[in-house]
Amino acid sequence: MAAIANLIVEQGATFSSSITVKDSDGNALDLTGYTASAKMALGYSSTRTRTTITTTINEPTTGVVALSLTADQTAALDAPARYVYDVDITASDSTVTRVIEGIMTIRPNV
Repeated sequence: MAAIANLIVEQGATFSSSITVKDSDGNALDLTGYTASAKMALGYSSTRTRTTITTTINEPTTGVVALSLTADQTAALDAPARYVYDVDITASDSTVTRVIEGIMTIRPNV
């Protein structure tokens, strides 16, 4: 079961956040050989508003996945709004696991 984390994004600003993927014992999962992906949308069935969130695994042994959106990407988001998002990791054997999901609240630019 994926962890739940709600995030706040400021429209027009660069966004970044990191998550630590943990195993069932609460230890950081070694992500060597894994890839990560993340998407966000205004709703689960929405196709018009899907945005790919950039994901990076810089240090696989720490289990940390970095998430980011450029200022241009956040400027293009509807605001104020609440988007749903999720982060998946894919193992070398193609097994996909959702590790986190939640709501991204977009705060409008002035």
